[in-house]
Amino acid sequence: MKRVAVVGGGIVGVATAHRLVQRGFQVTLFEKEKQLAAHQTGRNSGVIHSGIYYPPGSLKARTCLRGRALMEEFCTHHKIAWKRCGKVIVATQNSHLEGLRKLGQRGQQHGLEVKSLDRGQLQKIEPACAGLEALWVPETGVVDYTQVVQKLAESIPDIRLNTPWRDEGFDAWVNCAGLYCDQLAQSEIKIVPFRGEYYQLTKPARELCQTLIYPVPDPRFPFLGVHLTRHIDGTVGAGPNAVLALGRENYDGWTFNLRESLETLTYPGFQRLAVKYWRMGLAEQLRSLSKRLFLHSLRQLTPDLKLEHLEPSKSGIRAQCVKPDGTLVDDFLIYRKDNAVHVLNAPSPAATASLAIAEEIVRVLLQ
Repeated sequence: MKRVAVVGGGIVGVATAHRLVQRGFQVTLFEKEKQLAAHQTGRNSGVIHSGIYYPPGSLKARTCLRGRALMEEFCTHHKIAWKRCGKVIVATQNSHLEGLRKLGQRGQQHGLEVKSLDRGQLQKIEPACAGLEALWVPETGVVDYTQVVQKLAESIPDIRLNTPWRDEGFDAWVNCAGLYCDQLAQSEIKIVPFRGEYYQLTKPARELCQTLIYPVPDPRFPFLGVHLTRHIDGTVGAGPNAVLALGRENYDGWTFNLRESLETLTYPGFQRLAVKYWRMGLAEQLRSLSKRLFLHSLRQLTPDLKLEHLEPSKSGIRAQCVKPDGTLVDDFLIYRKDNAVHVLNAPSPAATASLAIAEEIVRVLLQ
């Protein structure tokens, strides 16, 4: 095996191509857009995740923990700006306390430096934050992943932008196509696209967030809830929510794609998911339509925020795999079929884990 194609110019695809080049393969990277990192990679919150959320032994846990160390080392070596700023995970209701404590135990299982905070200790770190209790997770950081992709790409001699995938007699290929990975894999498990909408805080309001402020996540879903993130450039993002996207690239909410929408709406997996979680879906949709409801969610964490503090920002679309029975695929899903390796579910924390995911992909490819 000498010639390998990688399909997809997001951070997982570029990291995989980079790793294959290091291993001595002749690599061609195909990207249908005119630039790399045009979709999930360039539209996320830029967090270097600690790994605290993911079950021990899962692929997410293993690759996130290793990937975080590799990402920090890579950025330091190549002088890419990054910062280990830490995060607080905040319980704002008594019903959240058990989930918070379970997260703390999981963090300890992963060997993380997790510290429990009472209200007074929380406010020493985040003076404007409200909460009954919190976890302090210092091993969380921020970076601009687009810069990481650009640096990784320097090692790849054959990058074809504006070029959809086509087989030119490669010995093997890797499907890192993100929002379209299920179509390339011809899989019975389908991508259901969820749009995450962000605001950013106005400059006077940025002091209301010193680090990263997250709620306790709902264990039924792979989404982390609306949160505040102080980015590497000093701006503060607020969000995202999670609403069904009527089109896999429907970032503005109005670019309706009839064919892709029908594919989603007629997929039995989505239909079963919608029946089971319609109340949560409706709440997310209402929050999408109402800035005031979005603010209400943020004020559970930071009560001093006001409507005038929120400015519209980017949106991203999460490529979330849903099984035909309506089950959300929670872990990363990487498998080999014939001469291809398919990366079929790689949402957050895939950017953090990307360098370790690339190692896993190469391992599966060479089995």
